[in-house]
Amino acid sequence: MRITLLTHSYWPEQSPPQRRWSAMIKEFSRSGWHVDVVTPVAHYPFGRRDLPRRMAGQPFRLQKGQFTENILRVPYLRHGNSRAARLLDQCYSAALSIPAGFMVRKPDVVIVTAPGLPSLAAGYILAKARGVPLIVEMRDAWPDLARDARLVQGSVKSVVERVVDFVQHRANLVVTVTEGFAATLRARGVRNVATVSNGVHLDSIPVVGPPEPERDVFEALYLGNHGESQRLDVAIRASALVGDSMHLHMVGHGTQRPALEKLARELKAPVTFHAPLTGDAMLERYASADTCLVSLRDDWKSFETTVPSKTYEVLAIGRHVTAMVRGEAARIVLDAEAGDIVPSSPEAMADLWRELAADRSRLVRNGDSRQWVKTNAEYGQLADRYMDLISELLAETVTGK
Repeated sequence: MRITLLTHSYWPEQSPPQRRWSAMIKEFSRSGWHVDVVTPVAHYPFGRRDLPRRMAGQPFRLQKGQFTENILRVPYLRHGNSRAARLLDQCYSAALSIPAGFMVRKPDVVIVTAPGLPSLAAGYILAKARGVPLIVEMRDAWPDLARDARLVQGSVKSVVERVVDFVQHRANLVVTVTEGFAATLRARGVRNVATVSNGVHLDSIPVVGPPEPERDVFEALYLGNHGESQRLDVAIRASALVGDSMHLHMVGHGTQRPALEKLARELKAPVTFHAPLTGDAMLERYASADTCLVSLRDDWKSFETTVPSKTYEVLAIGRHVTAMVRGEAARIVLDAEAGDIVPSSPEAMADLWRELAADRSRLVRNGDSRQWVKTNAEYGQLADRYMDLISELLAETVTGK
């Protein structure tokens, strides 16, 4: 089996599509499947190339990946945190991905993972031009999220919404990462929708020991994107309410990080901001934490069918979870018996953290969350399901069903 994958971010970057597709390709390669990845020169998250050229790649030059995949890089446009500049960059790279897709061997199927949304149009055109089926992977609830985020206003659909809707309805298969969004798409008449959730490789995530039974300062950890979607100002305000008896560690980057740092300074909140961490440094941060925060704002309806990708890693680690989420994400935390669901309120979150600090026995988990991940979100099983879906699609295409 040969696949052409279009994605706006891939290894050696550290990003949600990179984590998902590095894991998938690792498993695909074990089955002898080959993937050609068409992606921009590495420039995530700051819109510039910070890595050495030999790692970031060069435009229209093949590069060997971590496993058996080949990576073909396309140019990008430098940008900062401007939403318009990011969209322009994605449009530019997506347009160049179409000719780049002809520079690799003809695949059996084209897969495009979104966001970035402009890649959807590129994937559709490339699959049509090469005469192969198209699989569209929706890692977020688009176009619903566009309206929630006020990227689109009024009753008239934007060009982006129309393109997303057009491609979803004409793809041979649409893959979502949550069951809830799959149901939403089916209700809209999208045919052939399946779910392959995000997940983890359990063998790469050790179980950390229980938190200390006695501790003067309660420690909370957030690790992930610092964007509009996460509403992290709630956690910072909560830490300020609790005061010096706790400490909140914020690890990662995102468009809202400067504003969050300013807020923490103004409130004199007990918060430390860290650059993104990997490997042993990340595990040390997890081991030091008493609870891990999973957060999505509650005023965007699309987030009822959204699960933050970091949720599965936190469940596998086995730490108590402070979950400011709703809908499908909340159900997963409850099913895994991983921690507490808290409203999107600084006062409610502060009250929970005070309760946990006073009764630290609530922080000791029984291993059920890791077992839940093993059963439902281990990448070995997820990749097997993905390969079965692709094989079934191609078999139906050949027989003309």
